[in-house]
Amino acid sequence: MTTQTMNPPLERLERPSLGRRWLAGWGSVLLLVTSVLTSFGAFVLTIAIVSAAVLITVGGLGLLLLIPLVWLAGVLGHGERHRIVALSGRRVHPPARRDQPLWRRLLLDEHSWRSVAYFVLHSMWGAVTGWIALTALAQALLLLLLPAFAGGIPDEGISLFGFLTVDGIVALSVVWVIAVVTVLLLPPVAHLVTSVDVMLARWLLGRDEGKVLEHLTARVDTLTDSRREAVDSVETERRRIERDLHDGPQQRLVSIAMTLGMAQQAIHEDPQTAAGLVDEAHRSAKEAIVEMRHVARGIVPPILADRGLEAALPALAARSAVPVSVDVRDVGRLDPTTEAIAYFVVSEALTNVAKHSGAGRAHVGVTRDEQHLTTIVTDDGRGDADPARGTGLTGLRQRVSAVDGALQVDSPPGGGTRLTATLPLRTGRSLS
Repeated sequence: MTTQTMNPPLERLERPSLGRRWLAGWGSVLLLVTSVLTSFGAFVLTIAIVSAAVLITVGGLGLLLLIPLVWLAGVLGHGERHRIVALSGRRVHPPARRDQPLWRRLLLDEHSWRSVAYFVLHSMWGAVTGWIALTALAQALLLLLLPAFAGGIPDEGISLFGFLTVDGIVALSVVWVIAVVTVLLLPPVAHLVTSVDVMLARWLLGRDEGKVLEHLTARVDTLTDSRREAVDSVETERRRIERDLHDGPQQRLVSIAMTLGMAQQAIHEDPQTAAGLVDEAHRSAKEAIVEMRHVARGIVPPILADRGLEAALPALAARSAVPVSVDVRDVGRLDPTTEAIAYFVVSEALTNVAKHSGAGRAHVGVTRDEQHLTTIVTDDGRGDADPARGTGLTGLRQRVSAVDGALQVDSPPGGGTRLTATLPLRTGRSLS
């Protein structure tokens, strides 16, 4: 009996009907009609900005006019973007906000100058398309009313566009049909024409898509590198645990099994020797437990899982071969991943201090703000630590960068080493 798996039908995106799209097209018609007014305002603003720029050569007087005019262009640019979005129904992402000084925001703001460029183009394009749309709409609506005023049509006919005269029943009927077709076609045609307005708004009034694409590309590259480094870090950690288990507890357990086997064979013939072998196996079992604890500490120590960094880091420092002072200020409980990485950073850093730095003292400081956990490990050793030469710093950088953190090593020769790890806090994952 064969079983057929029925896949649920894919949800189809509901497309608006032809009637709804035709009605929505009237928003584009309104956008073109209102461009008659906005293009006139854009023309006035353009003339004012050009005049202010020319007046700069006259004792710098124009600068006092240029600054508020450019700022005003930026404000009007936001309003123009909202007008285009509201009437066209198409999305124009707002420009990215930047923290910058007031003087730069008033005169050198990129959005304001891009808005100036938009209004220069809109003063021409908006005027042409706006007047054409307004004229066509007004003439078509007037012609649609012909049947209602058929008895009032003068004998010489009616004038269209100020220069074309139409007379006679046949000609008037043809003109009326053309008016109906015009009203029907005006929304889709306006939708196509306003695509230019939307393109200009996205290019000059919205966010810089080129920079967004560049940022996303860099972000993808960073995440790709972080993923590769995370995989390498996990694989390195797996091999370390495997090596530690093989070289330590596993060998010890094999020795215990062999000792107990010999004790089992000697228990009837030589009880005293068997008792000695059991004592030896007992000591080896205790040593195996200690070695297992050391391996476990390299993963996640129980004190870290139970009580967090404020308890785990002093306990880690107490086992260091170099005297270490610890300052952990109001860190509280964090998500397990951040706590484990911060603990690993301190553990590896203190191991490097003991093995390579020749330091007499070390200090561990951990602080937390709303977005980051910062861990700083310093020593008074010989310095000259270089991640390119290994010494565990490469593994640290991989572990930190895997969660979008940053690792900085300042280690001048003879000046000690300062290691700073900044980890982003994962919102909603704190254990406090």
